[in-house]
Amino acid sequence: MTIADRTVLVTGANRGIGQALVEEALRRGAKRVYAGTRQPLAHVDGRVTPLILDVTNAEQIQEAVERVESLDILINNAGLALYDDLSDRAAIEQSLAVNLFGPYGVTQAFLPLLTRSRGTIVNVLSVVAFAPLPIVPAYSISKAAALSLSQSLRALLAGQGVRVHAVLAGPVDTDMSRGFDVPKASPESVARAIFDGVEKGEEDIFPDPMSESMAESWRSGAAKALERQFVALVEAEPVKSA
Repeated sequence: MTIADRTVLVTGANRGIGQALVEEALRRGAKRVYAGTRQPLAHVDGRVTPLILDVTNAEQIQEAVERVESLDILINNAGLALYDDLSDRAAIEQSLAVNLFGPYGVTQAFLPLLTRSRGTIVNVLSVVAFAPLPIVPAYSISKAAALSLSQSLRALLAGQGVRVHAVLAGPVDTDMSRGFDVPKASPESVARAIFDGVEKGEEDIFPDPMSESMAESWRSGAAKALERQFVALVEAEPVKSA
């Protein structure tokens, strides 16, 4: 999958990684970039089509589908991170609504277009999917669930020619991590690495120095091996609906 001459949709496109992904897609020659944001967005490049798209709003998702004629790459980037201590159930529910059910709903809505193009889904996640960061446990829980969603979709959609990539990012210099005092990668470098990983066909993309240090151990580890074994079982004995 190359980005040139492709149609790309990015959720959460107004800032941070999402904004950088829009610019990087344009730089790589994308034919059309749909920029999904909760507030109106203007862009000087005529290849950018803004979409009002709150990923928790089913009506806005459907309206976005009706505006998109074709789609090659869906990037589920919109996310929410809250500082919490698990004492408030609402924080977990809100995190799951945005970080799990958001990409699930958007993916299901655009799946007919992606199946038609034999396209690609990119879910922007975090290394906290592997181990929770205790200052953002609800966020960590939602990203772990979103990783499982990505792995499940990868296996289930392979037969339709749709590829699924999971981006396991470390700290990135965005508004979401502004109060977190650690070395951070720039959104621009992360966007470049994400598209590099897509073009190379990497199932799991580690787009920054911190996450890249974990890449080899993940790809050769027991969890990834088990994922492959389970996929092989499904391929050997396709699941039949009741």
